[in-house]
Amino acid sequence: MARREDRTFEFSRRGVLAGAASVAVMTGGLASPGTRGPLIVNALGGLENPNLGLGRPSGPPADTGRPDVDARAIADARGSGLSAVNIALGYVAGPDDPYDYTVKTIGVWDRILRDNPDTLVKVDRAADIRRAHAEGKVGVIYGFQNAVQIGNDLSRIDTFGDLGVGVIQLTYNPANPLGDGSMAPQNRGLTAFGRAAVERLNTRRIVVDLSHSGETTCLDAIAASKAPISINHTGCRALTDLPRNKTDAELRGVAQKGGFVGIYFMPFLTLSGHASAEDVVAHIEHAVNVCGEDHVGVGTDGDVTGIDDLAAYQSHLAQEIADRAKAGIGATGERADTYPFVVDLRGPDQFHKLARLLAARGFSTTRIEKVLGLNFVRFARDVWGA
Repeated sequence: MARREDRTFEFSRRGVLAGAASVAVMTGGLASPGTRGPLIVNALGGLENPNLGLGRPSGPPADTGRPDVDARAIADARGSGLSAVNIALGYVAGPDDPYDYTVKTIGVWDRILRDNPDTLVKVDRAADIRRAHAEGKVGVIYGFQNAVQIGNDLSRIDTFGDLGVGVIQLTYNPANPLGDGSMAPQNRGLTAFGRAAVERLNTRRIVVDLSHSGETTCLDAIAASKAPISINHTGCRALTDLPRNKTDAELRGVAQKGGFVGIYFMPFLTLSGHASAEDVVAHIEHAVNVCGEDHVGVGTDGDVTGIDDLAAYQSHLAQEIADRAKAGIGATGERADTYPFVVDLRGPDQFHKLARLLAARGFSTTRIEKVLGLNFVRFARDVWGA
């Protein structure tokens, strides 16, 4: 379904959606009366089995064109209670033409959804997430982690919207024609073309995602956007001073605009690069303190299925990090001795374990349910429509 063109947005910052109840934290996670458990949304993640790629040569850095989606990955996602996930598809970096490559990967995911109608459902509206949750399926949100595939043609935003893309991240780590990424040393803001792109994304009701952006680009986009915007996967720079994390000014600006901030399960949560579940909790707590409890959620930047053999994975990771550095898309804090996930927050129990840890820190059940998914649904409703 093509997303409706409309400039009217709701900016109210509601807490939970109608019908959400405050319930007890149960053993093994949360339980909501009359539902399949809590509604859980991963604002940036994957639906792949990462073990499948360990035995073959690595492809181009940040390759999204060959997703390893199998029965195990889908079963693990459903078993985790995941209601919806924003997947990263389309061009990030590499030798291919960004536009052609992106259209191709959208087609790949269209086929995956057609092949798995009993377990996966495409998300075009906030109601699709609730429907996926009620039916025990996983909602799939099409999202980009770069916007270079727009080229110099804003009409491509319309094309992507017609193809069902719901989230477009303005930059990856380097600079692009829209603005500077988090690793661009000049820290310049949005370009004139970037401002025009934000306006067109607003018109098409596509989420403007400021993950990976430089601080000035992020603040400029917050000011320019007429709609709530997001930082779908980040950490808090006040806790860990690395470029991939966001300052309090950025976090607060997104919240004041009615937007959404997702905390990732990534090495950037600690200067050591060896992040733990407690680090995830600490960054969520800080984001809630800055943004308020209605604007914070989770964007793990990873899959639900865990790595079976971490030792075997280490050499694969070393090559991946080297390839990313050579391509100029790496970030300060990612090294061959770090993992792009939190070791003690992996597998199908990751969201429920997080809920238990948040409860131990004094988060109420209502607040936990907001963080797990309801905040994203509220935000999605304001941008995409009900």
